[in-house]
Amino acid sequence: MNEALLRSLIPGVLGVLVRRGVDFAAAEDAVQDALVEAIRVWPADPPRDPRGWLVTVAWRRHLDTVRAEAARRRCEDRVEEEPQPGPTPGVDDSLQLYFLCAHPTLTPSSAVALTLRAVGGLTTRQIARAYLVPEATMAWGAPPAEGWGRISRAKRTVSGVRLDRPGDVATVLRVLYLVFNEGYSGDVDLAAEAIRLTRRLAAGIDHPEVAGLLALMLLHHARRASRTTPNGELVPLAEQDRKRWDTGMIAEGITVLQAALARDRLGEYQAQAAVAALHADARTAEETDWPQIVEWYDELVRLTDSPVARLNRAVAVGEADGPHAGLVALAELGDSANKGHPVPRYAAVAAHLHERAGDLDTAARLYAEAASRAPNLAERTHPTRQAARLNSRPR
Repeated sequence: MNEALLRSLIPGVLGVLVRRGVDFAAAEDAVQDALVEAIRVWPADPPRDPRGWLVTVAWRRHLDTVRAEAARRRCEDRVEEEPQPGPTPGVDDSLQLYFLCAHPTLTPSSAVALTLRAVGGLTTRQIARAYLVPEATMAWGAPPAEGWGRISRAKRTVSGVRLDRPGDVATVLRVLYLVFNEGYSGDVDLAAEAIRLTRRLAAGIDHPEVAGLLALMLLHHARRASRTTPNGELVPLAEQDRKRWDTGMIAEGITVLQAALARDRLGEYQAQAAVAALHADARTAEETDWPQIVEWYDELVRLTDSPVARLNRAVAVGEADGPHAGLVALAELGDSANKGHPVPRYAAVAAHLHERAGDLDTAARLYAEAASRAPNLAERTHPTRQAARLNSRPR
């Protein structure tokens, strides 16, 4: 049984049922039943049109459910219109699913889980393993007092929603970027899965920001092999072994980005990808074109006014114009002495700039603060070592 083929067919089959008026939860259940039947039947009797076969079986399963529950009389009245096996129209219904899964009433975590299930074709168990949570938490909720799990709550939320208006591309892209940033845990590589899903979206919609996000993912993913040590510790960009970067993926990312930028409709993902491309283009850390990176962060701040963009701009200014200039840029985010700054990585950036400026005591304190605020062990190790190095220096 070709599992990859089945996964690739799920969004299109689900999209056909949704387009026919079946609510999302019922459509997803019918498709899952059809997949079980495919696993049973296909090895001995493979269909000539796998997608058409799945559509037909899923539609029949849905009608069977409607009859049995006597719920939705109108759908039951259409039984005799049931489509017969054969080729199905070549409409990319999966495109609708991206927008349905990014429905504004869903929380980010629910939108990500639903996207992985409906568009990615992952099982609830695979998604749970990727999130490092029990399968019950993802499917039904645990403990019971929490009610339905992420996927079930999301399905209930979007049930009955009709996609009769253009979707919000920006929301879809945010969901896909969240998938990408979830990491590499479990038996599903969510970063690679996000790239696969974004490729499919790019094939179905002509939008420069979709291309920009794809380029950004490719350029970041190209550095994956050098980003951690064998022990799982994070390696700063400047210290990474650039010989381990995937040059083919970098070349593809730059090509995709250049085509998007040529459209002259700049967006935040294109700007971020441009920064990543400049890092990827430098043969050594010393050859990085920091002044141009500052210019791209200026664009990103103009587009988003994001505190994270301002933080990264301060790093770039510190490299381009010196640590004191970087600290001035950092001051736009608030007092560097303000312990517990809400912007992630603030303390680590402040520590780096203060160390370069020669204020080692402040740097040591800020490295320790950065370590205490790190979300996991991998991100905690580097600032802890930096703090220990500075605190152990001769006085």
